[in-house]
Amino acid sequence: MTKKRNRQDTPDDVVAAAEVSASQGSNAAGRDIVNSVAIHADHATLLPAQAYEPIPDEAPKKRLQKIPSAKPFFGRHRELDALDAAFTTSDGVVLRAVSGLGGVGKSKLAARWATCHATARVRWWITADSESAVDAGLAELAQALQPGLSGLPVELQKERAVAWLASHDDWLIVLDNVDHPDHIRPLLDRLTGGQVLITTRRATNWHQIAKTLHLGVLSPEESAELFTEIDPREFDGIQEVCIELGHLPLAIEQAAAYCHETTTTPLAYLDMLHRSPAETYASSPEGFDAERTMERIWRITLDRLADTPLSGRVLRILAWYAPDHIPRTLLDGLAPPPTLTAAVGRLLAYSMLTANPDGTLSVHRLVQALARTPQADDPHRQDTDIQQAREQATTFLKNAFPSYVLLPAHWPRCRALLPHVDALIRNTPHEHDTLSTAYLLDRAAAFRQDQGTAAPALTYLIRALCTTQRILGPGRFETLSARNNLAHTYGVMGDTARTVVLHEENLTAFERVLGPDHPGTLICRNNLAAGYLSAGDSVNAIRLSEQNLIDFERVFGPEHPKTLSCRNILAYAYQSAENFLRAIPLFEKNLEDRIRVVGPNHPDTLVTRNNLAYSYESLRDWARVIPLYEQNLVDGIRVLGPDHSDTPVLLDNLARAYGQAAEQARGIPLYELILAECERWLGEKHRLSAAVRAHLNTARANGGSAGQTGHASA
Repeated sequence: MTKKRNRQDTPDDVVAAAEVSASQGSNAAGRDIVNSVAIHADHATLLPAQAYEPIPDEAPKKRLQKIPSAKPFFGRHRELDALDAAFTTSDGVVLRAVSGLGGVGKSKLAARWATCHATARVRWWITADSESAVDAGLAELAQALQPGLSGLPVELQKERAVAWLASHDDWLIVLDNVDHPDHIRPLLDRLTGGQVLITTRRATNWHQIAKTLHLGVLSPEESAELFTEIDPREFDGIQEVCIELGHLPLAIEQAAAYCHETTTTPLAYLDMLHRSPAETYASSPEGFDAERTMERIWRITLDRLADTPLSGRVLRILAWYAPDHIPRTLLDGLAPPPTLTAAVGRLLAYSMLTANPDGTLSVHRLVQALARTPQADDPHRQDTDIQQAREQATTFLKNAFPSYVLLPAHWPRCRALLPHVDALIRNTPHEHDTLSTAYLLDRAAAFRQDQGTAAPALTYLIRALCTTQRILGPGRFETLSARNNLAHTYGVMGDTARTVVLHEENLTAFERVLGPDHPGTLICRNNLAAGYLSAGDSVNAIRLSEQNLIDFERVFGPEHPKTLSCRNILAYAYQSAENFLRAIPLFEKNLEDRIRVVGPNHPDTLVTRNNLAYSYESLRDWARVIPLYEQNLVDGIRVLGPDHSDTPVLLDNLARAYGQAAEQARGIPLYELILAECERWLGEKHRLSAAVRAHLNTARANGGSAGQTGHASA
């Protein structure tokens, strides 16, 4: 066995593989083999006698290295340290694998470590994407070790190389781009020492062979440094390009090289990505390996999955969602569970997907962008397949998104799916919207509005109305419902004039198309009454709501949730007109019925209790007001959560009531307690923490009263 050499080997002790040739090596073994011959039994081929002799122990006489350049290279300090630690052991052969998505920089990392960190006397790079490629790489190593072997068949050269590796340990072999463990297993089974570093797209099937280091994308800072190393011009937009490319090293190199060669600015390149993605992904600047563009890397990977066509369909569907935390349930129904699991497993194995600890999936955003972009000469990116994938993605998401978004039990699912709705809507051209798209727009808007973010909800509702009207026409129930929801949101945003006009127009259309007693017509009339209230017109609100309650009880029944909602609107209209003697009995009746019908933890129950407390507050009946507000605050934080837009209102109502009831000693400590909890759980800068702090300061300034204005809601 030869002994390992340390890092102090001097540069002139290095023999580059390219310098080794057969003409230089006729006396490599210390003997003249030019005229030595042997007879090969099978083919009667004349072989040199050296064919039957092992490579001498002293070969090579100088350090031998064939490692490609790693430039440009940035960052990866943690990964380099991990490889240093992994290869410190000297017991037997040391194997490590680096896995990751194509283009993430696995080969660059391996080349950097082999060149700058490894200490082995022989450092050899083998492209290992097939068994024949491994054999060719080993044969090349044999020729470098003993140039006289160059005339032998590849099989014999490979055997000489493997025999030398098995009898020495001062070497490092990098097996680059291994597609399957079986391609290198015959080699690994014969090794007893040395170091083997594997790079592979496959993230699985390595546990029995080597420990695996999974390589992720660059940090934003490293991405920008890589870009500017290739294109040192100072322009705006570098960070934006890196974000768009998902900090994938190969994509950044491709973009920077293109910008540098064509004098394109980063912002102009970003515009190209948006306007002409297919051409931009395929563009290969002069001197850039055309086989290493992102488009080509992606295609090669899916070619290897061609025996599982469902994997391609899965990837095209997931391309329409947000890149991270995709619930696997969004693929339910695509194929029988065992078949679907196998297809997802293949994508995971080739690092096209990543499995998260919570069971969800992630896809690199650039892989998604390529999967959504048609390319005529790419069998994996045909336009009809991509359109079908978008329609399936929309249908799966529609089926998964809760229809009733106001129920707190549904909020976790709404929050989990909302980023995927946003991504689907953002990447779908308006003209390709379907009724399923309109449904998602409407439900996502309703959830956002309930959570206190009406502005983005308005944009979605306008698009939903345009889509429904384009597909079904202006007189269909679905179109009228979409217009009704849009009108309601205008009211929430304070545009009361527009909400009243839209509701009035919609009510006329409902009555004409569906009749006066249709449930849709009654709901529209109830929403118009709420619109009158938001505009301060309690007279018309009372007139309409009184008739509405009669019709709702007749059509839906006296205890139907929609009837209870109608009664709440009427009570609120009485309250707005300061007719508390009529408002309070209705609120009391409604609170009793809502607790019984929808339960004490329903948001509608909180609304009714809040309105009843406000009516008592207007009469300064503090004995009734404070217990109701206290109960609502406790239930509100438990049911709605601290981040809901209504929670600060519940808090303010109670603290204000303490102040108005001359119980400052209770109001200020309440604010202090809740502020401490908000800062502990949410942080000092959270909007709820800021709101509580402002109320506390006001209460202290007023001697305990946080203000004179109460909050009621319809």
